[in-house]
Amino acid sequence: MSKIEVNTVAPQCGTTLTLGESGDTVTLGSGASQSGFGRTGTVDWQTSSIKTATFTAANGEGYFANTSGGAFTMNLPSGTAGNIVSVVDYTNTFQTNALTITPNGSQKIGGVNANFTATTEGQSLTFVYVDDTEGWKNIQDSTSNAIGNPFLTASGGTETTSGNFKIHTFTGPGTFTVTNLSTTAAENIVSYMVVAGGAGGGGRHGGGGGAGGFREYKGPADCYTASPLNGNPGGTAVTVTTQAYPITVGGGGGGGNFVPGDATAGGKGNNSVFSTITSAGGGGGITADSKAPTTPVTHADGGSGGGGGYAGWSQVPSVSPNALGGDGNSPPVTPAQGSNGGTADSGNPYAGAGGGGATAVGGDGPAHTGGAGATTSITGSPVARAGGGGGGSYCGGPPGGAGGAGGGGAGGNAGSLGTAGTANTGGGGGGTGNGAPGPASGTPQDGGAGGSGIVVIRYKFQ
Repeated sequence: MSKIEVNTVAPQCGTTLTLGESGDTVTLGSGASQSGFGRTGTVDWQTSSIKTATFTAANGEGYFANTSGGAFTMNLPSGTAGNIVSVVDYTNTFQTNALTITPNGSQKIGGVNANFTATTEGQSLTFVYVDDTEGWKNIQDSTSNAIGNPFLTASGGTETTSGNFKIHTFTGPGTFTVTNLSTTAAENIVSYMVVAGGAGGGGRHGGGGGAGGFREYKGPADCYTASPLNGNPGGTAVTVTTQAYPITVGGGGGGGNFVPGDATAGGKGNNSVFSTITSAGGGGGITADSKAPTTPVTHADGGSGGGGGYAGWSQVPSVSPNALGGDGNSPPVTPAQGSNGGTADSGNPYAGAGGGGATAVGGDGPAHTGGAGATTSITGSPVARAGGGGGGSYCGGPPGGAGGAGGGGAGGNAGSLGTAGTANTGGGGGGTGNGAPGPASGTPQDGGAGGSGIVVIRYKFQ
C-alpha cells in the first residue's frame, strides 16, 4: 500500500487531475476543508447538536429541531445554487410549537420572499437553493410520523376501547394474539376477567345452580373500578409475551330432572381458560329425592356451589346429604372464585336452596335466593356477573327464589320451571318448582340451564 501526501497542487490550464482509482476512497486530512467538489444531495446530520432555540443553518447540514420547550426560528444561510439544508421535528411537537424557517435577506422560499412555518407533527423538510428566481425549493417533505410503537398490540375477540385502553371480549372460543410488547414493563401485565359457565338448577323444588367461577386481575397500569374479587395484589398476574393465547369460554350446564325414584342434579358448568388462569364451572343444583339418598351429589361443588335440594318428608340434612349445598371455590384459588351453595329446607315449605354466587353464598330454604355475583367495570361500565340460581319452590310454599345479581336464573314456583342463567354471565340456572302436592308426585321437570361464561382482556394501547 502506498501513501501520497499533497500540500499544494498548482493550477494548470486544461489539465485534469485524478485522485485515486475506481473503488478508492479519497479522505481529507484532519482540519482540512473542501470546495468546488459540489454536493450529491445529501446532508451531514448534526446529531451532537440538537437545536432548542433560534439558530442559523449552514449549507450541507441537517438539524434536529426540539420545539417541546417552545417555538423558535431556523434562519437559512445566504444561498447559492446547489446549497442544501434539512430539518426534522425531533420531538414530534411542531403541531404544538411551530418551527419558523426564514430566508436570508431578499432571498426566497419557493419563489416568495416570506417565512415558512412548519406546523405538522413529525414533519421533515429538505431545501435546495436553485436560483435567485425560486430561491430555496423544498425537494422533500415528509408529513408521516414513522415512529416505533411503544405500546402493547394484540388482536382477537370483539375489540372495543375505553379511553387509552383496549378491551378484547370473548363470548366463545378464540385466540388472543400479542404482536408487540410495550416498552413499559408494567403495561405488559394485562387486566383480565375469566368467568366460567354456570351450572344448571335442580328439578322438582331443587336447588339453584352455582355460578361459574369468577376470576379478575386489574393490571398495575390500569385505572378502571374492579370488583371485590380483584386479585391485585395477592392473585395471579399474567405478563404476556408475543405469542398466541387460546381462549376457552365455558358453556353452561344443563338443568337437573326429577322422575319419582330417579333424581338427576343440574349439570356442572364448564371451565373458562386464559393463559394460566382457569375458572371452574359452577356446581350443579341438587334435585329433591323422596327416597332420601345417602350419597351426596359430587358435582355440586365448583366455582360456586350448587344449592341443596329439598331433603324429603320429615327428613333433615344429616339423613339426606343432598340437602346440603355444594362447596364453592373448588378447586381453591386466591382470591376465592366463588361461594358455597345454600342448604335446603328440611320441612314445610319444602324449598330448594339458592346456588352460590361470586361474592355471596346461596340462600338457605325457604329464603332461597341465589348468591350475588361480582360487579366490575373492566369493559368500560359496571356490569355484574356470576350470580347464583334461585331455589325451586313447592305448591303452597313461598315463590321461587330470585336469581342472584349477575345473571342468576330465578327458581320456579309450583308447577313452573326454573329460569336459565343469562348467557355470557356465568349465572346459575334456577331450580324448578314441584308440579303437584305429594312427596313422590309431580310431572318430570328440568331445572333452568346455566349461563355460558365470558373472558375479557384489557391493556393500555396508546
